[in-house]
Amino acid sequence: MHTDRKPSERIRATHIAMPKEEISFVRLNEVPLGTLVAHMNDPRTGQHMPLLTAPWTTKVAAAFIAAKEACWLRDGLGHWAILEGGRYVGWGGFQKEGDEWDFGLVLVPDAFGLGARITQMAMAFARTDPRIPYVTFLLPPTRKNLGALRRMGAEPVGEIKYGDAVFRKYRLATSDRN
Repeated sequence: MHTDRKPSERIRATHIAMPKEEISFVRLNEVPLGTLVAHMNDPRTGQHMPLLTAPWTTKVAAAFIAAKEACWLRDGLGHWAILEGGRYVGWGGFQKEGDEWDFGLVLVPDAFGLGARITQMAMAFARTDPRIPYVTFLLPPTRKNLGALRRMGAEPVGEIKYGDAVFRKYRLATSDRN
């Protein structure tokens, strides 16, 4: 062990050397309702979610899961619970909005750094699905760091309003069929 390093430097060096945990996508109904309630009631989660206007309860979480499962039944695709090494880190996926497939991702605060990795995995999935010639992203104006979205090749389309909330809309081609 290097005794000339500060303890914080030893920890950081050890952390960098650790392998990445496996990311997996499972159905939302595989996650306990209480886990979703805790996630969605964390104030940091709602920071960029203008449509999240009331606290979640188990009843709200059950209705949310039912609505997302209905998307799976209707469209054959929907939102997943996302796990890292078997641990719940958030939810996200594709939802049909008219003729478009919108991608959304909501992570627990201690997993915010996984967003780019999870999005890359989801976009790799979209590129193999013939139903998805492009993906849209809706971001509230509070989201200032858009570098990852631009690096992926997403282009601004304009603004869209849902209820009282305004979102910036981006579009990413996932095939040459668009």
